[in-house]
This record gives sequence, C-alpha cells and structure tokens, in this order.
Amino acid sequence: MTPCKFLSIHVSLLVLLLVLLLLVLLHILVLVFLLLVLLLVLLVFLLLVFLLVFFLALLLVLFLLVLLHVLVLPVLLHGLVLVFLLLVLLLLALVFLLLVLLLVLLLLVLLHVLVLLVLLHVLVLVFCLLVLFVFLLLVLVFLVLVLVFLLLVLLHVLVLVFLLVFLLVLLVLVLVLVLLVLLLVLLHVLVLVFLLLVFLLLVLLLLVLLVLALLLLLLYQVEVHSVTVDCTVTSRFAHTVMTSKALNKANISQEIFFEVELPKTAYITNFSMEIENQVYVGEVKEKEKAKKQYDAAVSRGQTAGLVKASGRKMEKFSVSVNIAAQSNVTFTLTYEELLQRKLGHYEIQTRVKPKQLVEEFKIVTNIYEPQGISYVDAHATFLSNELLPLVEKTVTEKKARIYFSPTLEQQRSCAGCEGTLIDGDFIIKYDVNRAKTLGDIQIVNGYFVHFFAPPDLPRVPKNVVFVIDRSGSMSGTKIYQTKEAMLAILKDLHEEDYFGIILFDSSIDPWKDSLIKANKENVDEAMAFIKRLHDRGATNINDAVLRAVDLLRQGRSDHIVPEISIDMIILLTDGMPNVGESNLPRIQENVHAAIGGNMSLFCLGFGNDVDYRFLDVMGKQNKGLARRIFEASDATLQLQGFYEEVSSPLLSEVDLRYPDNAVDFITTNHFDQLFNGSEIVVAGRLTDNDLDNFLVEVFAQGVRKGDKEEYIFGDFTERLWAYLTIQQLLEKRSVNATGSEDEKGNATAKALDMSLLYNFVTPLTSMVVTKPETENGTDSPLVADKLTEVDGDPHFLIELPDRDDALCFNINDKPGTIFNLVKDSTPGILVNGQIIGDKKIPPDGKINTYFWRFGIIHRTLGVRLEVTTRDISIFQDGHRVKLVDFLVTKGHSLLVTLRDSVKFLILLHKVWEKHPYHRDYLGFYTLDSHLMTPNVHGLLGQFYHGIEYEVTDLRPGEVPEKPDATMYVKGQELNVTRGWQRDFRRDEKNGENIPCWFIHTNGTGLIDGDATDYIVSGLFKTV
Repeated sequence: MTPCKFLSIHVSLLVLLLVLLLLVLLHILVLVFLLLVLLLVLLVFLLLVFLLVFFLALLLVLFLLVLLHVLVLPVLLHGLVLVFLLLVLLLLALVFLLLVLLLVLLLLVLLHVLVLLVLLHVLVLVFCLLVLFVFLLLVLVFLVLVLVFLLLVLLHVLVLVFLLVFLLVLLVLVLVLVLLVLLLVLLHVLVLVFLLLVFLLLVLLLLVLLVLALLLLLLYQVEVHSVTVDCTVTSRFAHTVMTSKALNKANISQEIFFEVELPKTAYITNFSMEIENQVYVGEVKEKEKAKKQYDAAVSRGQTAGLVKASGRKMEKFSVSVNIAAQSNVTFTLTYEELLQRKLGHYEIQTRVKPKQLVEEFKIVTNIYEPQGISYVDAHATFLSNELLPLVEKTVTEKKARIYFSPTLEQQRSCAGCEGTLIDGDFIIKYDVNRAKTLGDIQIVNGYFVHFFAPPDLPRVPKNVVFVIDRSGSMSGTKIYQTKEAMLAILKDLHEEDYFGIILFDSSIDPWKDSLIKANKENVDEAMAFIKRLHDRGATNINDAVLRAVDLLRQGRSDHIVPEISIDMIILLTDGMPNVGESNLPRIQENVHAAIGGNMSLFCLGFGNDVDYRFLDVMGKQNKGLARRIFEASDATLQLQGFYEEVSSPLLSEVDLRYPDNAVDFITTNHFDQLFNGSEIVVAGRLTDNDLDNFLVEVFAQGVRKGDKEEYIFGDFTERLWAYLTIQQLLEKRSVNATGSEDEKGNATAKALDMSLLYNFVTPLTSMVVTKPETENGTDSPLVADKLTEVDGDPHFLIELPDRDDALCFNINDKPGTIFNLVKDSTPGILVNGQIIGDKKIPPDGKINTYFWRFGIIHRTLGVRLEVTTRDISIFQDGHRVKLVDFLVTKGHSLLVTLRDSVKFLILLHKVWEKHPYHRDYLGFYTLDSHLMTPNVHGLLGQFYHGIEYEVTDLRPGEVPEKPDATMYVKGQELNVTRGWQRDFRRDEKNGENIPCWFIHTNGTGLIDGDATDYIVSGLFKTV
C-alpha cells in the first residue's frame, strides 16, 4: 500500500465518522422535539378530559333543571338531548383523534429510538474499524522503525570500524606532517633570514634610486622662469604678447607641449624664440610645409617651435617647444583680435595656466579708446581675497591700465605648497562713450575702419518660435536645464513680442496653432506648458523647423504680428536627425528654401553628440548663427546668455554705404540685424584721400541716414581690414550654400594668400621657427631640392622650396604635338612628351589636351624608354636591357631612375572608358633635379636650377578670390594671378592643391622664347 493510498483511506474514514456523528446529533434533536410534541398532546388530552367531565357535570345540572321544568320547558329537554348527543359525539371524535395521534407519536418515537440505536452501533463499528486500522498502521510503522534502527546500528558499527581505521591512518599522517612542519619551519627561518637580507638590500637600493630620482629631477626639470601677458587695445583691436622664459637643466634636448587657449576670434601673428642672445622669428607657412620643417628640426635635436590652429573653431592653439640641453629659451607668442561688443561691453579674456609657480608673473593691459572710456571692470576666476587687492586699475578719459603681478609666495595655493592659485581666466570688461551719430571712423595709411553702434535706438518687436528637442537623448539633466532656461526666457519676453513653442521628437507638437502676444496671461500659460515637458521618442529636426517657418508665415499672412518686426526661430537640439528626413544636406536645403531669407535661424547644439557643423552651416545660411551649449552645471546660464544676445533687435537689413569713388576692397557692409549691446565693424581701403568727400550712409529697416563723421587716426587699420577679410573668406568657404566648389576653392586660396601676406595663423596656415643648421658651420641655411612636374591639361608646376612658393603655366596646342620637356646634352638625357585631345568636341567647344606618351633617352647608355597610357617599352639596339631601374608601384605609377642621375615619376590617370569626352592621360614628375648639369633645358629643364623673380602690387583680379599681381622675371613685367595646381604624387585620385603664381598665355615671359620653340618632330627627336 502506497503512502498516498493509505493517507486517502485514513481521511475517508475520518470523514465518514464525522458524518455519522452529525447524523446522531440530528436524530437526538428530532427525538427531543418529538418528546416535546408528545408532552403537548398529553396536556391537550388532559384538558379535553377535564372539559368532558365539566360537560357531564353541566349536563347533569341541565338534566336536573329539565327534570325540574319538564312540564314548563318540554322543548328545552329535546334541545338538551340534542346538544348532549352532539357534544358526546364531538368529544368521542376528539378522543379518538388524540389517541390516533398519540399512537403515531409513540410509533415515531419508537422508530427514532431504533434508528438511533442502529446509528450508534454503526458509529461504534466504524470507530472500532478506525482504531483497528490505526493500530495496524502503528504496528507497521513500528516494524519499519525497528528495521531502520537495525540498519542504523549496522551502519554505525561499520562507521565505527572505518573511523578506527581512519584514526590509525591519521595518526600516522600527523606524525609525518609534524616532521614536515618542523622541516618547513626550519626552511622558513632560513628564507626569512634571506628575505631580511634582501629587504635590507632593497631599502638601500630604494634609497639610492630616490637619490638618483631627485638628481634626475633636478637635472631634467624644465623650469618656467617668467610669464608675461602684455595686451594693448587700440580702438577695439587687441594686440596681445605672451612671453615666457624657460630653462632646460637636462643634458639632452626636451620637447615641451603647451596648449594656449585663446579667444576663438583671435589669430596668432608671431611666434619667436631667443636662444643664446639670438632671436629666431617664426614664418607663417602652409600647414604641411611648416610641419615638415618642424619635424626635421626636432629629429636633429634642434630647438624648434610649431604654432598651429588645433580645431575648426580655433578655440585652442597648440604650441610645441623643443628646448636644447642646458639652454635658456625665451619664447614670445603674439596674437591679435577684434573685440566684439556683446550685451553692451567689450571683453578681453586671457586664460593663464602656468601649472607651476613662476618667479616673475605679470599681466598688463593698456586700453586706448579715442571716443572715451565709459567704464572698466577687471576680475579673474582664480582671484582670492588675498589676490584681489593686487589688481591695479588706472582709468582716465581715454586710457585705462590694468596691472596684476603676484609674487612667488602670493601664487602658492597654501603656505609651503608647490601648487599655484593662478589657474583660470583673467577678464577685463569695458565700454566706450557713444555720440548720437553714425559711429566713428578711423583712418591711417590709406585704410579705414568704421564702428557702428548708435545709442538710444528703440528695440524692434520680435516674433520668435522656440523649437525644442524633447527626444529620449534629452533625458535627465538636459531636459531639466532646458525647462529652467525656457522659464527664465519666457519671463523676459516683452509684451509687444509674439511667440510660439514647438516641441518635437518623432512627432511635432506645437503649443498653439498660431503666434500669440506675450502678455502675462499667455506667458503664464506657456510656462505651465513648459513645466510639463518630458523626454520621449526620436529626433525629427526637418519637420520641426519647417513647422516653425509655417507659424511665422501664417503670422505675417494673417496680419497677427506688427508689420515692422523681426522674425526668428531658436532651435535647441542635442542629437542627430533620425526620423523623417535624416540627410543633413537635404535638411539644410529644405530649411533654406522654406525661410527664403525672410527670417533668422539660431541653432543651439546641446552637448557633444550633436553635429555642430551641420547646425553652424544651417544657421549661417539663414541669417543666424550656431552656438554650442556645453553639458555642465551652468548650461541653463549658457542658454539664457545666448538668448540675451539676440533677444533685443534694434535694426534689420543694415547697409553701410561709402562713396564708390573713395573706397574699395571693403569688408562685409550688409548685416541682417543689429542687436542691442552689439556693434557693426566695417573696414576697407581708401582710393581718395579727400576726406571731405567721405560721406557715410546707413540704410536699415525704418532708418535711413547719411552724415559726415569725425575721423580718428591710428596705426592698425590695415591689419584690422585684413583680419576681417580673412575671417569672412573662411566663413564663406564653409557656408556658401549656393556657391560652387570653385567659388569655395577661390575663397580658400585668397584667405591663404592673405594669411601668408599678413602673417596670420589661421586654419590654413602654421607658423614655424627653427634654429638654423648649416652644412659647414656657416650661417647659410640648407637649401631644399626643387620639384618640377607636368600633369593635367597639361599643367606645368615649378615648386621652389627655397622661396616657399611655386610657379605654374599651361601649354595649349593641337593634339598630336610633341614637346621637348628635358634636354641635357652632357649626359645625353632627353625627355619628350606627346599630347592627345578629347574623344570629341565637348558641348562647351573647349577641347582639353593631355600628355599620353613620353619618350626618355639616355644616349650615353644607349637606352630608349617609351611610356604610354597602354604599355611600357625599353630597348637598347632592339634588345631588352637592365641598365635602367624602374619600379611600378601599386596603383598606376612608374619610377624611373637613370643610374647616377635624375629620377622621373610617371603617373597614369585612368578615366572611365565609356566617358563621352575624356581619355586616360599621364603625369610627369622630376626628382633629384640637382643631379642635372647647368646646361639642362627644355620646358621643364630650364627651371631645374631655380629662377629669380619678384612679385609686387597685389590687387583684385577678374575673379575676386584670385588676386592679380605684377611679376618681374627675366627682365620682363608680367601680370600674374594667384591660383593653384594639383600635385598627384601623394593622392593619385584627388591630388593636393599647391598654391602658385599662374603665368598666362602659354607661360610667355617666364619660359625662354615661345612655346612653339619646344615642338619637335618625333618622340625621340631633338628638332
């Protein structure tokens, strides 16, 4: 019997017993009830008997009365008899009924007594069976327990035997282990003695190393002896000189990396080093050329410094200085910037992080403003209560001087500490007096600068739509800071302004369907809406901005907003578009087309994940700008600060006009807006020195005014003009939405030329300064080799590294013409090239020609080499030879080395074989040209040993971005144009742009004779 079945039977018996007990109880209750009923029937019977006796007595009385009145009442006698008979009959019936009922009750009582007896017997029987079953179960359990007990006794006996055996084995092992422990203790004692000896040796070694480290630290430490920041501001143009003196105490040269953080609008103009009382001045060069010169100097252990813009926004400049052994070096870094007026003041920010105590530390700022200075304030992020009195400020009517120079002890972060307190920004804020005129104009040396910031202008109402990203990436701190900033911004809205709010993620959710007036009720409602802002979904920038444009358009078309007001959109996002239109250029095109120049778009990029260049371009394309909001505790203040800059427009569509016959080369003179607290600056070159004819006119929305101004003279206007021009050219090359790639390239070339001409370090240039090294100990520097090439249509390029310049020209002739490129009669080297034209005449009617075949002869060796776009052939007397080494590299290039002589590099440019016009063509480059004799000639050969020329009179050309100049070469005066040609040696697909002076009309005046003089009759012919 299984335990489950046994348990089931046990439970069933218990249930049955319970049911029987309930039935017994029920029958007892019924029996009690029947006994009560019987008792009641007996009582009724006794009552009837009593009534019967009573009636009999009454009948007897009546009988007596009847007998008494028999004669009087005969009728009564009959009635009495009748009543008596009826009563007797009724009583008999009742008695019979009671007897029957009594009999039935007695039978029921008897029946229940019998049933109760049966149930009691059944209950006793079940109980006895249950007791018997339990007894049997207990007997079974007892037998099982006895069996288990017997098994456990047997198991314990076995365990006891095992333990006895194990104990004996353990005793033996303990004895063995005791012996081993004794041996180990003895061994550890020996090891401990050894380790103590080693520890003593290590302590001695550590002491020696510490002494050596201190010695090395003293030997190799580079000590910064002095840091001076000298800033001179003249009419908002700041000229800052940072000077630092360092000592290398080591016996080897060491390179030190500085990161000098400058205002992003500043350009470095000089970096010089003074070594052993000799000053080496830096030279602004194109980036790659400067880096090569610097790396070469560092590899030779020379002192060298490289200054380059590190980053597209130029927020940092990287300065590297390699200090020679036991040398004192004083380096001077100079930069210039035009201070921008924001929120009603100019700001000079100098970031100083010497990272060590400096014996001589000094910040000096001198300000000169001819208009007069209205106020000056100076503070620093690192100023403590002890350092604050050290800031000396002297202010007169037109001049101000700020001086700060803590001693070595005052710089310490704590008494006896080596750390410095000087770590942060030193900031000077000031503004100038403003007359109620069109600003002030300053003129010197044929250049002018015009500052325009008229006072007391009423603000223009604005219509602004805030487009706020609420996608999932804005969760946490960013969404909280955005809400805080928006609440503050909404409070600052003027009542005459109109505004709207659009929240976007995957969907677009405008707060209202139209712009509404910024009264208190509407602003309060908008603030409540912003408080409910929470993050969700993806990012759909395209549809959100287009919806904002529609709101502003609707406000104009429905005449909701004032006619004279300014429309603007402020977009805040932290990520990339990933829903809807996600192609960045297409989004820019859509937004630019929708805005159509009728409103401004200001883009705020929150955090580092946003594509800032995408926002920057989109903002500048639409009369606005972009600003990066950094993820920090002050992000709310950053958002509010940006809004304050653009929240109060004073003028729109501002045009500053000057006499056409008096000025040229002016910088941008049209501005979309003038905001309260800002300033417009225009510079240009004068062509008429008669200042009485210099009438300035300003046109703006609601304003038109012309006036003659008082002129202020200085010595900085030309550099300020160049500064603004370069800045605007760099902006044009990166943002020109409608311009072609050529126009952007032209802007880049012109910006590069002006950067080199005016010695500005921009994103296109670097400045390098090295201590010269000579071959024979003299002061003559090493001269780099020259490179000559011909590639393209055909484009001839002559690089002149000793002048850091290049010359270029084209040769145009009919297809099939063969030109002599190189001819050196002494070693017998000859190179000719044949040109080929397009497959057919293109739609523009211009046929391009290219070199497709070159013939190379080395007469001394008797070798001929023919290279075409299809094959290479080399022969000597009709047989294949090995007197010429040639290497075919991966790709499409061939390097030919004529033993003990020059090297030629030939590149194959493959063109799509189904191209309707162009063909494959070859490029030809000459290496090691200095190995050629002075007798070398040819279209390229004549330039192998350099050429003397001079370029002057830089002026605008037919294309504004390609200036013209005058070149004096070979006794002739030529008109040349600044452009570039491509060098395909490093990048065979795209090439590298090499700036050069382009000589027109087939190089006439540069090459000897005429281009036709170099035509020969065959690929291996000399005539």
